[in-house]
Amino acid sequence: MGTQVGAEDLLLREFAMTIDGRTVTTESTAPVYNPATGGVIARVPVAAREDLDAAVGAAHRAFGVWSRLAVEERQAVVSAMGDRLEEHAESFIALLTAEQGKPRAMAEWEIYGSVAWLREIAKQALPEEVLEDGPDRRVISRHTPLGVVGAIVPWNFPLLLAVWKIAPGLVAGDTVIVKPSPFTPLCDLAFVELVQDLVPAGVLSAVSGDDDLGKWMTAHPGIAKIAFTGSTDTGKHVMASAAGTLKRITLELGGNDPAIVLSDVDPGKVAPQIFWAAFQNNAQFCNAAKRVYIHDEVYDAVRDALVAYARTVVVGNGAHADTQLGPIQNAPQFAKVQEYFDDCAANDYTFALGGAIDTDAPGWFVPVTIVDNPPEDSRLVVEEPFGPILPLLRWTDEDDVVRRANDTQWGLGATVWGADLAAVERIGRQLEAGTVWLNEVHEYSPHQVFGGHKQSGIGAENSLHGLAEYTNHQTITLNKAPDAVA
Repeated sequence: MGTQVGAEDLLLREFAMTIDGRTVTTESTAPVYNPATGGVIARVPVAAREDLDAAVGAAHRAFGVWSRLAVEERQAVVSAMGDRLEEHAESFIALLTAEQGKPRAMAEWEIYGSVAWLREIAKQALPEEVLEDGPDRRVISRHTPLGVVGAIVPWNFPLLLAVWKIAPGLVAGDTVIVKPSPFTPLCDLAFVELVQDLVPAGVLSAVSGDDDLGKWMTAHPGIAKIAFTGSTDTGKHVMASAAGTLKRITLELGGNDPAIVLSDVDPGKVAPQIFWAAFQNNAQFCNAAKRVYIHDEVYDAVRDALVAYARTVVVGNGAHADTQLGPIQNAPQFAKVQEYFDDCAANDYTFALGGAIDTDAPGWFVPVTIVDNPPEDSRLVVEEPFGPILPLLRWTDEDDVVRRANDTQWGLGATVWGADLAAVERIGRQLEAGTVWLNEVHEYSPHQVFGGHKQSGIGAENSLHGLAEYTNHQTITLNKAPDAVA
């Protein structure tokens, strides 16, 4: 067993990888930046290939022990991880804000959400199913663990989306190696180290590194499954690399979620909901509403109410008490978001709000920006900006708006808003998306399946469907006839 790391002030400690139950540092390190200031707040190890090999070897050795434990024992460990995280929640909230940029309310949502996921996934199990049991024959269907899982985690929700992979993997009987995003590795490294005394050495490891590390993991012959959350383009590379060893994969990828607003809404009431559907986590959210289709009869009123509400929202350093939206998390994403601002300006689209980025200010801040009815084929509508710039679009015909909403390579989520519940549900059932929220948004549960249609992903997370993704199906048949073999 490992030893518990003190987490009273995670911002002042040295960060290390965890391999085979031990902390590991490397000569090569990489900086981690506070996106609100641009300053370096920590340095983390950059793993070499032999570090990954060591983690995979340890995970294989641990798998024999861990996979043979009763599921109740594994569930108890995962639940205890939730307890441990809750004990140190304040430190992790501060650390998450420092490395990711999100304000306290959003950091609390992620940290306490991680606690809840650990505890609730720990209640799940996949019991054997007896398909046939007669005098002469018994047939059982069961789930068996895969082996070593590589969990590749993004930078927008670094701890929660790690937990979405760690918890079901461990409950299923797999061992897990976490690769954090190089932009936000601190919470993941600290969490894995924090819980080492709860698991046998090698069951849960964390390795940090650059883009090479991800490529080594997806191609590594000792890793049985890759669970990846990130962009669609990167997901395609993961899938191609994993094909060499026919790894199991779960891919939760990008989205261009439509929101459809009916003509019978109250503009003042729906505007705040639409705002947070689009801009929660500063729109760095695969499930953010990225295109808002507003019925022509209420378009102007909803647009104006949305702009008025947006003007009340405070953008700033997440460490400040009044901040509601933080910065873009990293410099490459900041540059990508700026491309959409430049494209809108170059094409003379109308900005209902915002439109100009102050590139001289410290940190990677982007103003909340709303674009008034740009063309349907504009980059802003067709692509995924992953930043706080939102197109509003008019519609009048129901069949047409459903067609436009579905006219995308993605299918992660969607929302419909209206007072006519029959119409809301009728439209929602026609949308090609893994999750369709009706008169609400971003309601998740450990027991609610989550996954994308089309190029938004493969496989599922959460619920028993998500737990099954970490297992093989196995059928056992028994011929009980007394003269079967003798």
